[in-house]
Amino acid sequence: MKPSPNVLRVVGADGVRIVADRLGDPDAPAAVFLHGGGQTRRSWGRAAAAVAERGWQAVTVDFRGHGESDWSADGDYRVTTFAEDVLEVLRRLPDRPVIVGASLGGFTAMLLAGELAPDAVRAIVLVDIVPDMNESGASRIHDFMAERMASGFASLDEVADMIQQYNPHRPRPTDLDGLRTNLRQRDGRWYWHWDPKFIDGTAALPPIEVTEVDRMHAAVETILCSGVPMLLVRGQMSDLVTQERAEEFLARFPQIEFVDVGGAGHMVAGDRNDLFADAVVDFLTRHTDGRR
Repeated sequence: MKPSPNVLRVVGADGVRIVADRLGDPDAPAAVFLHGGGQTRRSWGRAAAAVAERGWQAVTVDFRGHGESDWSADGDYRVTTFAEDVLEVLRRLPDRPVIVGASLGGFTAMLLAGELAPDAVRAIVLVDIVPDMNESGASRIHDFMAERMASGFASLDEVADMIQQYNPHRPRPTDLDGLRTNLRQRDGRWYWHWDPKFIDGTAALPPIEVTEVDRMHAAVETILCSGVPMLLVRGQMSDLVTQERAEEFLARFPQIEFVDVGGAGHMVAGDRNDLFADAVVDFLTRHTDGRR
């Protein structure tokens, strides 16, 4: 039987409650997993378990407006605010954890370590994200999130069909219970479990930083100049971080290590968790003195 995670609840920026899970020894070095937009901390389940089994504590965070964390009453979904929330989580952990950030979580890691708190982390793993992401891939993700945002789904089968259409390389799940972690049921229909203000244009403070390429590049430069090692993990079939965009990023920052995961798209950990977890643990072991 797999161990159940310990639930952490902290108060983030402007009083928003942030919920996180912790697996493993609470005194061990921490690897903090930050999900992508429209996801929840549950998307890291298998990857976090694999890291915890290797002697780390794995902490998975629900961003504000996502999962079990509070929605922002005034629609503050800036990337810097996500980062401020995460800093409150880090205060509950051993000093200088590793940050593993996918998509929006990667942008959050960039600004957290590159602007807000340069000494707060010991290493960063960017999961299928670079500052200058491919616009068509970003639009496809946005369209997928927005298409049924308001109308919802009549059944979990409808959800599975839509996900398979978006990710045709991933087998359609036979057990649909896992989908419930990203959905909530209201009046007989299923809805994504995140605040629509996050992407529908009505938020007072949207995550506009994801379009600020120069700012993100400057944050990465600051991180590397402070001696923090970084790894980019790309899904070979990703249309957000194309091979060309990855090569441009690595040419700009040759210090960054790179792993290209075959058989994976933008959702690298979900598509090929075995290869993803091995790459992350190898990087952590080499750059953080193993588990010490």
